[in-house]
Amino acid sequence: MTNLTLVRQIAARPSIVFEALTTADGIASWWGGRAEIEARVGGAYRVRFRSHDGREHEVCGECLEVTTPVRLVMSYRWALGGEPEEFGRVSRIEFVLRPIEGGTELTFTHADLRNAASQKGHEGGWTGALARLARHLTSVPLEHDRD
Repeated sequence: MTNLTLVRQIAARPSIVFEALTTADGIASWWGGRAEIEARVGGAYRVRFRSHDGREHEVCGECLEVTTPVRLVMSYRWALGGEPEEFGRVSRIEFVLRPIEGGTELTFTHADLRNAASQKGHEGGWTGALARLARHLTSVPLEHDRD
């Protein structure tokens, strides 16, 4: 199995980033499309979105660990589209948030991918999605980011 890890700095507090990862509106704002999530251990999520090439995709799974506002771990399964070699398989995604000066360091890991080709395909998708997350949170009004 192969893992993918990406690290990003986001100009928002960990609690704000965590909200964008664990609410339907938050997820839809950066992952795109429609999202449903019950952010608790055992809670289900589902996200339907279009990729830059216009293809429709859907992923789903369950929340395996929810530690507000520092860690979110979820199972990950393609229900529509996605990487062909991953269809029907279950992998795992993890978001770890650490406060830094000026915001949050987000470490993202997608674990248990089948092979290097799948890793490369997911890297492209996650790189774009995490860039949208950072852009979205940069546009959140400062009043929202106060203690």
